[in-house]
Amino acid sequence: MKDVELKLLSELLRNSRRSDRELAKVLGVSQPTVSRIIAKLKKEGFIRNYTIIPDFAKLGYGLLAITFVKLKSAYSNEETEKIRKAVKNAVEQSQFGIVMLERGRGLKSDACIISIYRDYSEYTMHRKVIMDFPFIDMSQVETFLIDLKDTVRYRPLNFEIIAKQLATRRKAK
Repeated sequence: MKDVELKLLSELLRNSRRSDRELAKVLGVSQPTVSRIIAKLKKEGFIRNYTIIPDFAKLGYGLLAITFVKLKSAYSNEETEKIRKAVKNAVEQSQFGIVMLERGRGLKSDACIISIYRDYSEYTMHRKVIMDFPFIDMSQVETFLIDLKDTVRYRPLNFEIIAKQLATRRKAK
């Protein structure tokens, strides 16, 4: 990836609402160059979408949950595909704020769910739904809850650090 592409991604992470003209000034290139690079980055999948990071507490959410899930056993490729489809369907039909659900390894878990809830009662309802999946080892479901209304904050969700890293990263040679 070229330096100008990394710098452009960095600037978009800082503020994706800026016009191509503003971005061109910051990067020292022409506006058509910025437009071409953005189109290329979208086509190549480096830019998937544009979004904001709201204050979830002001929107009425009180909890963010990071839930670690362990499957009951190793499954065949065919069984894994059935599970993936069932989970995808459940997430699409869910009334809960599932922000991310991904497979992974660590903490004796096979998957991680990041979700937001208005309150503990809503979280409890979602936990019951998770526990109803027959392929989940219920004894191995662990959750870390974050109080979104807590006034003591260390580093709330923000992509500024990634933007800084991208801005200074050099193309590997």
